[in-house]
Amino acid sequence: MSGAEDLSLEFQPFSLDLADPLETADGTIEARDGFLIRLIDQGNETPDSADDFAVGYGEATPLPGWTESIEDCKQALERARDAIQEGPSEALEAVDRQVAARHGLALAIADLQATREATPLYRYLGQGPMVGRVPVNATIGDGSPAETVDAALSAVDRGFRCCKLKVGLRTVAEDVERVRRVREAVGPGVELRADANEAWTYEEATSALDEFADLGVSMLEQPLPGGALEGHADLRTHSSGVSIALDEGLLEHGVDAICDAGAADVVVLKPMALGGIDIARKVAAWLAELDVTPLVTTTIDGVVARTGAVHLAAAIPNVPACGLATADLLATDLGRDPVLLEKGSAVVPQTKGLGVSDVWGVR
Repeated sequence: MSGAEDLSLEFQPFSLDLADPLETADGTIEARDGFLIRLIDQGNETPDSADDFAVGYGEATPLPGWTESIEDCKQALERARDAIQEGPSEALEAVDRQVAARHGLALAIADLQATREATPLYRYLGQGPMVGRVPVNATIGDGSPAETVDAALSAVDRGFRCCKLKVGLRTVAEDVERVRRVREAVGPGVELRADANEAWTYEEATSALDEFADLGVSMLEQPLPGGALEGHADLRTHSSGVSIALDEGLLEHGVDAICDAGAADVVVLKPMALGGIDIARKVAAWLAELDVTPLVTTTIDGVVARTGAVHLAAAIPNVPACGLATADLLATDLGRDPVLLEKGSAVVPQTKGLGVSDVWGVR
C-alpha cells in the first residue's frame, strides 16, 4: 500500500428499509442504519476505480444489543478519518472498542489491499486456493405449521439444501410439531437446523433435543441464555447427535471459556459484532484448532458487509452452510449484489477485492 499520507477516508450515512419489521429483545427494527465507508489510496491510480484512484469499501451497520450505538459509531469513524494520515493501524486503534466502526474500517482496508494485489478478498484473507461457492442455509421464521412448511418447501424449490427454523416463541410441543411437519414435507435429504435464540430453560431444551434427534435435526443454536455455558455443556452430553451451536455466547464468554467448558460443537461468527472480518478469520482458525466448527452469519447487513461475510466464509476451509442468504430481508440496499445464490450456495465473486461497485452516493 502507498504511504499513509496518500490515504483518505470518507464515510456517509445510509438507511435501508427492511422488507418486514424484525422483532428483537431490544425492540422492533424497521430499517438498518449505518455508514458506508470509502478508503482512497491517492498514490495508486487505476482507471476503473472511483475518481481514478484505488478504493476500498467498508460498511459499519450497528445493531442494538450487539454493537455500539449509531452515534458512537459515527464518532469512532470521525476519529479514524483523522488518524488515517498516520496509517491504517493507527486508524484502527482510533475506533477503540466500537465494533461496527472497526468492522467497516477493517473491511475497507482489506478491500483496498486485495484490490491493489488484484486478488479476490477471500484469497487475501485466507491465502488459500480458489473457492467457487460456499454453502448457505435458508432461514425460516416463526409461523404456524402450515406457514413453516410452505416457507421450507419454497426454500427447497429455490435450491436450498439446509433450512434453519426459528423456534422458542411457542411451546416446545408446538415447535416440535412444526419441525415434524417440515421434515415430512421436505424428506430426509434436506438438512434441518433450529435456532431458539436463548428462549428455553434447560428442561425445555432437553425435551426438544430428544424430539429433534428423532427428526434428524442436525443443529440446535443457542437454546439457553448466553451466560449458561455449563448448561450448554450438559446439553451436549444429552444431545443424541444434535450439535449445539453458540451465537450470543461467543461475545459474552470468548473462545477459551466456551472450549474449556465444552459448551459448543459449533460457534457462530458475526463479523459486524466481532469487529471485522480479519478478527472473525482469526477466531475461525482458532476454533478449528480446538475442534470446534466455525459458521458465518450476517447481522442483516447491506451488500458491502454481506459480501464481506461471503468472502470470510470462502476463506474458512470446509465451512458448513452459513447464514448469508439475507439480502431478501431488506427492501432496499446499497447497490447491486455481486453474490449469486444458486442451488443452495453463494457464488463467490472472483474479481479483485470485494467485488462490489456503484455503491457510493446511496442514501
